[in-house]
Amino acid sequence: MNTKTVISVRIDREVKESAQEVAKSAGLTLSTLVNAYLRQVVATRRIELFAPEEMTPKLEGLIAEFEADLKAGKVSRPFTNVDDFLADLKK
Repeated sequence: MNTKTVISVRIDREVKESAQEVAKSAGLTLSTLVNAYLRQVVATRRIELFAPEEMTPKLEGLIAEFEADLKAGKVSRPFTNVDDFLADLKK
């Protein structure tokens, strides 16, 4: 007995092609990826959507400032233990 069905969804061509590339890189078909996501929604009763947040100009500036300080040696080195960290603070 075949319990499968077909759904039809309108989606931008670029989104579909990009999603197919992502699925393929994981060794999946787009159909398998969509199926897995829908199964997850059913199992968890949650819909989780993620969109990357863009950095603000202020954050980009702070990161650039930190990277410059790091390159100039103005920030402390990494530590592997607390004793070295405390000794460095006392300098």
